[in-house]
Amino acid sequence: MSSRRRSREVALQMLYGADIVDIAEQGDQGDDLFIESEETISDTVREYAEEIARGTIDKSAEIDAMVESYSENWKVKRMPLVDRNILRLAVYELLYCPDTPYKVVIDEAIELAKRFGSDKAAPFINGVLDRIHTEAS
Repeated sequence: MSSRRRSREVALQMLYGADIVDIAEQGDQGDDLFIESEETISDTVREYAEEIARGTIDKSAEIDAMVESYSENWKVKRMPLVDRNILRLAVYELLYCPDTPYKVVIDEAIELAKRFGSDKAAPFINGVLDRIHTEAS
């Protein structure tokens, strides 16, 4: 598994935890964001995971508004917890990580959805991200 893929998985865990305790709304971005794991995570994986998770939280209001505008009849807060955080993470990368090709961002989000999301997550996430890339770029 590539270090970027592993970073996205770790970032998803961070966002999931932040969503549960509502760190994004409280504006608390302290050291509690990182989820400790029994496995060893390299510094490279940890650094990129923290960068994209913190960036996603910093831009959460903008990202959520965009996701809602491109996901017909869906409010972000009503989406399954994992699915919405996969979308948030991917939208952050699409908008703020120009060094990562959009096809990679979308493919990685689909893989996260297949692995961790709900049964219908992958096609939904693919559709929303494709619309955002096509119409917002």
